[in-house]
Amino acid sequence: MKAMLALEDGTVFEGRAVGAEGESAGELVFNTSMTGYQEILTDPSYAGQIVTMTYTQIGNYGCNDEDVESRRPFVSGFVMRECCFEPSNWRATMSLPEFLRKHGVVAIDGVDTRKITRILRTKGNQKAIISTTDLNPESLVAKARAAQDMAGSDYVKDVSANAPYEWEPPETVKYRVVAMDYGIKWNILRLLRAAGCAVTVLPATAGPEEVLAHRPDGVFLSNGPGDPAALPYIYPVVRELIARRIPIFGICLGHQILGHALGGTTYKLKFGHRGGNQPVLQNAAGRVEITAQNHGFAVDPDTLDASKVRISHIHLNDRTCSGMEHTELPIFSVQYHPEASPGPHDSRYLFERFTRMMDEAKAARAAGNS
Repeated sequence: MKAMLALEDGTVFEGRAVGAEGESAGELVFNTSMTGYQEILTDPSYAGQIVTMTYTQIGNYGCNDEDVESRRPFVSGFVMRECCFEPSNWRATMSLPEFLRKHGVVAIDGVDTRKITRILRTKGNQKAIISTTDLNPESLVAKARAAQDMAGSDYVKDVSANAPYEWEPPETVKYRVVAMDYGIKWNILRLLRAAGCAVTVLPATAGPEEVLAHRPDGVFLSNGPGDPAALPYIYPVVRELIARRIPIFGICLGHQILGHALGGTTYKLKFGHRGGNQPVLQNAAGRVEITAQNHGFAVDPDTLDASKVRISHIHLNDRTCSGMEHTELPIFSVQYHPEASPGPHDSRYLFERFTRMMDEAKAARAAGNS
């Protein structure tokens, strides 16, 4: 079956339908990871986006029920140069096309993904649409131009949990953590558990009273989709937690939300950072990490109070803010994914830093009560 991909700039690609029938619009982005397509598809941070994989062959090792990062795929569409229909892996329970059809993801292959990437790097991310039903180029371009803009869009409410839930606790519980679900990936919860944390996951709309009722040793602010500037109902909650001096660890959207809560602003990047090979400098250590990233917005460091917030990490490709920390309080965040999935493990130390902060906070409370 034929499929078409149309961009708002008028460019149209004709290819093969390899997923569900129908059509779907979103912001067209590219990801440079060579593996991890199932984790990418199920990452809630991609809500509202059509993902183009720059690696030429996708689907070689199939799909299974274990390598997922959320309850279902949230991408608006998937674009590949060549999709594999016959995977070769003992863990595979279905092919990638079967997985895409099962979850209703419209996808296309047989298109020039290098050209798509060059367009996005030159012009910036584009609104786009994939269709298997409407193959009229003019009609599709008009639909792409009419699609929802990512800037100003709140997708968090679409992906967040509807009710609180408990992640499976470790055998020995050392810490009690509340994780704010803005689109949380499950490997974050797995690594918090491995660090000895019993985790309660709360919806993005939870208020400070609900968070504090769980008497957390620390609060985690998760990744998620959309424009961080479109979430004014979340900032006051984080400000209240900051005022309580509770240890806070944020990643990606959680990092951006923390930036707003600390008085800063965010801005949209031209084409963002998405892939498992993003170089980041730890300023204090002078050490470079290779990180997994997926974001289209960044915190503006010039809008933060330098006496209270220190920039801890810098992206080496464009010098954007990749991490920050409070100069007085046990609060820090990064603009990348230390849980990888897919990606390198260079940044796992950040979970250890979070537990050290919780240890120090507990010791301070114990000293104050003695």
